[in-house]
Parts: sequence; C-alpha cells; structure tokens
Amino acid sequence: MSLFPFLTYALFFSYWATVSRSEVFIVRVQNDLKPSQHSINHDWYASTLNTLSATNDSLHYVYNTVFHGFSADLTTQQANQLRQRPEIVSVFLDRLLKHHTTRSPAFLGLNINEANDRGILKLSDSGANVIVGVIDSGIWPEHRSFHDHGLGPIPSHWKGRCLPGDSENAATFCNRKLIGARYFTRGINNKTEVSSARDDVGHGTHTASTMAGRHVGNASFLGYAKGVASGIASKARLAVYRVCGKIGCAQSDVLAGIEQAVQDGVDVISMSLGGDFSLPYDKDPIAIATFAATEKGIVCSASGGNAGPDQGTVTNVAPWITTVGASTIDRDFRADLVLGNGRVITGCSLYHGTWPEKTSAPLVYTGGICMELTNKKRIPDLVRGNIVVCNYISTVFPEDFDKIRNAGAVGMVGIEQNDLLATPYSIPALAIRRSARDELLRYMNVTKNPRAAMRFRGTVTGVKPAPVVADFSSRGPNLLSPFVVKPDVIAPGVNILAAWPQFDDLSDFRIMSGTSMSCPHVSGIAALLRGARPSWSPAMIKSAMMTTAYTKYRDGGPLLDELHRHQVVWGIGAGHVDPEMALDPGLVYDLKADDYINFLCASNYSDEQVRAITQKSTTCKRRKGFTQPWDFNYPAISPVFHVTRWPKSEDVIVRKSVTNVGEGSSTYIVRSVINPFGVKVRVIPPILKFSKKGEIQSYVVKFTADKNVGVPRHGNVAFGQLIWTDGKHKVSSPITVTYMG
Repeated sequence: MSLFPFLTYALFFSYWATVSRSEVFIVRVQNDLKPSQHSINHDWYASTLNTLSATNDSLHYVYNTVFHGFSADLTTQQANQLRQRPEIVSVFLDRLLKHHTTRSPAFLGLNINEANDRGILKLSDSGANVIVGVIDSGIWPEHRSFHDHGLGPIPSHWKGRCLPGDSENAATFCNRKLIGARYFTRGINNKTEVSSARDDVGHGTHTASTMAGRHVGNASFLGYAKGVASGIASKARLAVYRVCGKIGCAQSDVLAGIEQAVQDGVDVISMSLGGDFSLPYDKDPIAIATFAATEKGIVCSASGGNAGPDQGTVTNVAPWITTVGASTIDRDFRADLVLGNGRVITGCSLYHGTWPEKTSAPLVYTGGICMELTNKKRIPDLVRGNIVVCNYISTVFPEDFDKIRNAGAVGMVGIEQNDLLATPYSIPALAIRRSARDELLRYMNVTKNPRAAMRFRGTVTGVKPAPVVADFSSRGPNLLSPFVVKPDVIAPGVNILAAWPQFDDLSDFRIMSGTSMSCPHVSGIAALLRGARPSWSPAMIKSAMMTTAYTKYRDGGPLLDELHRHQVVWGIGAGHVDPEMALDPGLVYDLKADDYINFLCASNYSDEQVRAITQKSTTCKRRKGFTQPWDFNYPAISPVFHVTRWPKSEDVIVRKSVTNVGEGSSTYIVRSVINPFGVKVRVIPPILKFSKKGEIQSYVVKFTADKNVGVPRHGNVAFGQLIWTDGKHKVSSPITVTYMG
C-alpha cells in the first residue's frame, strides 16, 4: 500500500452513501446445489437475482475459479433475503481497499553485469518464462520500462488475452513483455472511472516496473536517483489487471482480477493493496481467493500495510500469502537546514532547484499542521518573506505549494514523525524528523531574529545503517493467529524510483514509499525463484525467502528502525530478503492444501468456515492431521505457553518437518538456539541426516519453563531463534512464545 492518507474509510462511507440506495455485495454460493434447469452458473445467479426484483444490470461479476459466487448491486433487504436461501454460503458487503526502483535491485545483490553463472539471475534468465499478475491500477504501456526488445516468445502456459478497453488498441497496448491487460472496475461504480486497463493513477505502473521493468538507462526523477532503472525480474512477463481507481479498490473488483489471473495461467500474483484491518479468513474474499490460487501453484504476495509503528496493524495475514513489510535502502535525498548559529539539521527533499548562496531568511513557526495554511480563505501574512516551519509537510497537496509560494513564503520546513519520505516541492522545502524538532524550536525561541538557509545535497548513497525498518510499515503480531508470524519478510519500500505514466512533462519516473513498493520487490524475487526452481511449491518459495532472510547487519548488530531501535519479529518478520541466498536455502518447510486445512481446524474454525475458505467439505474432528495450531509447518516457530502452574507448567512440543533441496546427501546440526525469555528450548534430534535430494526429515522443539525467572505476564510475547546448518547453508527460523493463563 502506498501512502495515500486521503483514502480513508470516512471517504469510503460518504461515497457509498451518496451514489444510490443499493450497495455492492459479494455473494458466496454452494455450487453443488445448482438446479438442473440451469446449465451454467451465470444463468442460475441471474435467475436468483430476478426473484429479488433486482434490475437486469445489477449482476457485476460471476466467480467460478477462486471463489464460487457473484457480486451484484443489492439493497440491504435483498442481501438479507439471500442469506436465508440454502444455497447461499455467505454475503459480504463490498469494501474499499486502498493502495497500501534504480538502486534497490543492486542493494538486494542483483546486478546483471556481475551475475555469476550459478546465480539467481542467470539460472532464472531474469524470469523470462515466468508470468506475473499485477492486481493494481493498470499500466502505462508505452513506458520504456515495458519494451519487449530481445524477449523470446510468450510462455506457452499463457491462456489470457489483451483486452485493455474499447478506447485502446490491443495490438499496440500489449507486446511480448506486457502480454495481458484487463480491467475490472464495476465495483467502484464511479462514473468518472475510465473503462480501460490504462493507468490514470500511477500506482500500478510504479509497482509493475519495480517488479519486472526492463533495464532503462539514464533514469531519474528531476535528476534524483539517477542511474539504470530495472525491475527485480526484468524479463518476467506482465499480465495486468486493473482493479483500482483514484478512490481506491473495491474488493469485488480485486476478486474478479484474481479470478481472471488464475484462469490466465499466471505464476505469481502481486497485490499492493489492502484494508485497514484483517478480517477472519472465512469473511475475507481475498484470503479465500488467494487460497485457491495457492492451491493451483501460484505464489501470492501482498503488502502488509502502512499503519506502523503500532503493533497488531499488519494486514493481508492469511498464511498462504507472503506478507511484506517495508525497509530502507542505502540511498537518501538529503537537504540541510543551516541555522543562523551554524548548527545543521539534516532532512530530506526532492526540491529541483538551489538556495541562493550566502543568503538566509527569517524562520517563523505556525504551530499547526502545514495543510492548515492552504485550508484558509487566504494564506496568513506571516509567511511573507519567511521560511515557514509547520507540522507534517506531507499533508500538503503538490498544487498547494504554489499557493504558499505565491503568498510570499521563501521556503518551508516540515516536522514529520520518524519517516523522511522524499517529496518533490515547487518551493525550497525539506522535511525533518520529530527528533530534530526540539533543537530547531529551541533555537527559534532563544534567538531574537532566528534565520536559516537551505542546502540541497541531491542523491546520497552508501547511507548507514541500511536497511532499517520503515516507521510506517505495519507491525505484527498477527491478530488473527499468533501461530503465524506476520509480516513474513521485509524488503525495500522507502523512496523507490520506478516508472510513472506520462501525465506531464515532469518525468516518466517517480519516487514513492510504502509497503506497496516493498511487495513488488518480493513478487519479483518469487518470479526469479519460480524461474530458477520451477518444481518448488509456493510454500517452498516462501520458506526459501524466510529461512535465508537476514536479521543482522554485517557488523553483527541487529536490524534497527528509523530511530535506531532494535527491531523484533513484529517489525521484520523472518528478516530482510536476500534473493541470492534464497536460491539455495538447503532446507525448506513445505505445505500442501491439507496442511492449511489442518491448521484451520486446529485454530477452531468450524467445518462450515473451513469449507467457506477452501471450497472443500471437511469434518475437522475426523481429520488425522495435527491438532495444535503451532504444529503448522510454517518457517517460524510460534507456540502458546500456559503459565497457570508456573514453573511447573506443562511442556509445549512443536513438530516440524523439512525437505532437503540441496544436492545429494547432507548432515544438518543445530548451530544455535536463542531461548525466548521465560523458557528453555531443546531441539530433538539435534542432528538431521539426509541421503538424497527431496528427502523429508522431522524434528520437535520442546519448550520448558525456566525456573530461574518469574511468571511471565498473560499476553506477553518473547522472542528467540533456531538455526540449522550443514556448514554451507544456514536455515533460520524466528521463535515467538505467547504466554497465556
């Protein structure tokens, strides 16, 4: 999700309240109850709607692949009537979701000019035979990031079409790079929406090129981040499904996009969007649809949200989705505020200009939010001739900077929270962190005539420490299930340069931030892994990324956030992705559809709820799988430990199995165990011997109360780590222990 603060649920509700009395509902149907007189589901659904006196055009979409049912315009009364019918499994009110690079591939260790013959770029041919489905706001097909020069034939498993809209020419819209384009925007129901796959927002173009854009020389935004721009999987084929507009993305449209992508034969689905909170899996059409896609062998990745640093804010948390948090790279766009006393406060800016040499200007603090300056009928006279200091310059719309400049301001300084997100300004301006606020205001308060100058330093690389976790990146724990660590991994998502529609002459690249930007990095890595390891399941690909992710800097220190605070699992998941290491993980944790079903049963989902999620009839009490949800074969170890009889609490046993994907025989030993506070961990057996590739071995992790510590508080979580090694590979799993009782 990119950072669009104006897309809120308040806007959503006010919008739906004004269009009509009917609203869009998504209806889940038990298709095996279809009457014999209807040969196809469409006719059955249309007939059902006719019994409700719904209009002929009320039916939006019919879902047959990843979700059984339809979406339609209905009144609340009609929706309630449907809920009474035996063939109707569930009825959901459609909800609006929101949108949650030059240097980032190199930062990830991906450099085509330095690629070795056994590296991920060479073995995958940069994803040339992989198809990535982008569920977003469409694409700008003419952009130079999407040319098809040098690409071979379209992969033979592609079943889709290029249907970009009546106003577009399919023959020129698509090529051997952009092989498919469709649009699904009925759920938004906004008459100003263009019925086309062409991107009029910019978000989809940006994410698509981050994931799979071709190499483009001399790319930059106004001279910033200048270099060769490239997506992660630069030869991967793109299939674009426009489901979002300027107001956001309707869930019914997203569902239609996923449905079409699965039918078309994509290998990876990437979704940089989501809601403000997670719904139970059986009430979340996106979780239901991605389960079906995963079962068909498709890797599904999604942004984790931009509601950090508060805990429990991560979204898109279904265990079959790879959920991505955001981090920085070692590049910044620095600007200095030089105070009259000689002190320098460093901030961030994309101002395309310079400050007059040997000049300074008075500083004035408004005390309020920057946006308030432009909300008034006239901008206050206090800005004239001054550098205006205010809070949250990110709240000011681009066109409003011109108003502030025309009112006579000579510059602006915005005090942000902890993130410094690069922003273009039409007036000399920069953003500083909240941590610098006190120094600036102290200087202004004690100085009779406080003045300052600005210095714009442009692009700075080699910034340390990097990566750090973005402040905005949503944090765990996973509120739906503490047994599944979320986010899974973090990836670059701050100040990412990527393609942009040519709305104007400013630039055909833009710099953006958000977990929307980190998600396509991981989707691109998944495409490379699918290309290099075509036999791997989606769970194996996720496992490879998680168990090889790093949690420390090269100097051995733990990963930090933007305030240099030590980050635990809730911020980084398994760690920061490392694509070259993920190519050869040694061991992986695999999962099949039955494992997910067992997990749902062990998590106390009812038979009806499991069927709603998986489209499979099941009786949980009769299943022979595991009964404790922490025995789910995820690449993280996350039990619940009851403390009612501490320290004589009953031991907790976690069962895991790993598959050898290395070459030949190997012997793995427990290299290290970091005990979570309150328990001691024992791994049985401590040695795993494999005689061949593909062999599966099992082990258990035993948690025993540490008698030397006091009783942990109810609800507290402690963190640890387990690492297996054969001398070549390191297979790492985070440990979280949730104390209850």
